Parts: sequence; C-alpha cells; structure tokens
Amino acid sequence: MVSQFITNDRHSKNKKFLGELQDFPEGTMAIGRLDEPSEGLLLLTTDGKMSSKIRSRKTEKEYYVQVDGLITDAALKVLENGVEISVEGSAYKTLPSKVTLFSIAPSLPKRAKKIRDDRHGPTSWISIIITEGKFRQVRKMTAAVGFPTLRLVRYRVANITIDAMDAGDVKEIAL
Repeated sequence: MVSQFITNDRHSKNKKFLGELQDFPEGTMAIGRLDEPSEGLLLLTTDGKMSSKIRSRKTEKEYYVQVDGLITDAALKVLENGVEISVEGSAYKTLPSKVTLFSIAPSLPKRAKKIRDDRHGPTSWISIIITEGKFRQVRKMTAAVGFPTLRLVRYRVANITIDAMDAGDVKEIAL
C-alpha cells in the first residue's frame, strides 16, 4: 500500500493506494508519509492544524529498524548524537535521537515479501525515536553509520502505536 491517495504516475499500475481502503472524507491527508518499502503506523486527518502539530518537533516518532549486520555500540552512539545526512542535496545533521538495541527481534507481523534470510549474514533490530521527519531520514541515518536498513516499521507516533493492529486496519481515534 502506498501512503498517498492517488497518483498521476503511469508506472503505478500495480500499486495499491490509500483511497482503495475505504471511502475517506474529502480533504483527508496522510500525516507524514511512509516511503514505499516502509511499513507501520500512518495517521490520517482532515485537520491541517493537527497534521502540523504531529509533524512538529514536539511529537516523537518511533521506528523499529532491522539493519544489516551486528550494529556496534559506537554506531548506536553516533545515531543518538545526530548523523550527517543529505537532505535535498545539502548536508544536514539530524537532531539527537533515542536509540535502543533489541536483544531479540520485536514481534511484528510477517511481511508479504521476505527481506532476506539468515544465510546472508546477521542482522540487528533497533528502536530509533526522532522528532523530525526528513525525507528517508531513518534509512539515511543507519546507512551513514555503516548499517543499511533492511526493514523499517513506524511503530509509534506520540502515544499511538501499532500494538493490536493488523495490516490494513483503520481505526478512528481522538487526540
């Protein structure tokens, strides 16, 4: 599912869009889109002020990230302190983030399309909590410290999580 409602891209014939899930009210917008290979929580609203509030630096966004290799303490520290990435062709240092290494993989729904299997080497799972949302930021951050992202799941926005949700679930909540 692509986190936009419609597209004019003629190469998108085999893609599903949000508008196919259900008939949303006019003016419904995604709050912080997910790139195509990413998964997880996507909030929708018709309230522009709410969208702005959630996208602001006052709201935490937590991602569960599977990275290639056994991530080091040094790499985790760099991620926490901020990483230099490219944003629109310019160097940008991310704000500090909270990073936690999982001792075991988090319990997430199986993907329809497998990432890879164990014979290609070990992987690590980390949680990254950020308050900004630059284009492909988390993927760029992990790549910058030498551990490319294999799977990216937005687990939480503010106090809303994907716990007890299945893929495609649509729930109405008030903030």
